[in-house]
Amino acid sequence: MKILIAEDDRVSAVLLCEVLERMGHEVHTASNGKEALTLLRETDYSVVISDWEMPEMDGLELCRAIRAEEFDHYVYVLMLTVRHGTQHVVEGLAAGADEFMSKPLIPEELTVRLRTAERILTLETRDLAIFSMARLAESRDPETGAHLERVRQYSRCLAKDLSQQKALAGQITPAFINLIYQTSPLHDIGKVSIPDCVLLKPGRLDNSEFEIMKTHARAGAETLEKAIRMHPGADFLRMARDIAGYHHERFDGKGYPSGLAGDDIPLSARIFSVADVYDALVSKRVYKAAFTHQVARSIILEGSGTQFDPDVIESFRRCEEQFRATALAMSDDARQLEEALT
Repeated sequence: MKILIAEDDRVSAVLLCEVLERMGHEVHTASNGKEALTLLRETDYSVVISDWEMPEMDGLELCRAIRAEEFDHYVYVLMLTVRHGTQHVVEGLAAGADEFMSKPLIPEELTVRLRTAERILTLETRDLAIFSMARLAESRDPETGAHLERVRQYSRCLAKDLSQQKALAGQITPAFINLIYQTSPLHDIGKVSIPDCVLLKPGRLDNSEFEIMKTHARAGAETLEKAIRMHPGADFLRMARDIAGYHHERFDGKGYPSGLAGDDIPLSARIFSVADVYDALVSKRVYKAAFTHQVARSIILEGSGTQFDPDVIESFRRCEEQFRATALAMSDDARQLEEALT
């Protein structure tokens, strides 16, 4: 594993580094929390081993900063401390630490602690599996390009913004934000059930073909519902089902497949639908050119209260420059999209 040590005592840092390198890990060091956070933003570390007491930014402050960051992977934090007692354990856990070790460290104990970290970090393979499943569905549609990457970024941006608003703050937790980022790529998994003659048609669909295409939402939800019955405690499957099944519903009840309206539409689907429509509008398709950001913005704003949740539209207003930047940074054709978005 790639491990970062945050330790202001040079002797302790060198000794710890030597122990970890003998275990076969790649190790880097930082002399305080502030320096460690800078390194974390530049390099992907799996584990941070941090001293509790450090200058500039101590271990607790580093933990809080790590949990507040939007890293694309989970960072496991092991705290080194001479402190004992329930109060300090609770304080450390509340700050975001995963595990504690007392000083002076014992190499055998460190080995066991790191094995625990490896087991926790392997849960990230779940996220890789989610994205691989989504890629499988998306691979049948050659036009979508980086669509999956973009819509997950848009969705997270909206969810994070909405979490700061009084109307929805209680419903959108850090876990919700993480889950919508992880599961939104599964929104069109039901397309695996759509015949090639419809899915790959080089042009607009006629009415009968569109009715067939619309079945992908229910098919995706039913597929994921079967998985939920096997794993009822898996929250990520529930959100994936909600997004897959209801991202084509409309706030006014005129969408599909269930004709849900207003708050009856799952919040994750209400958020994702804005992200999905924006990406479709600014992307080129065989039946349309890419719309400019301003045109896409106007269409989305006009849909407030009819197609889209007004609260999510207000969030879009606040996030639109981030949408524009993401669309450009992750475009399928950067030159063409830059012209469209300006």
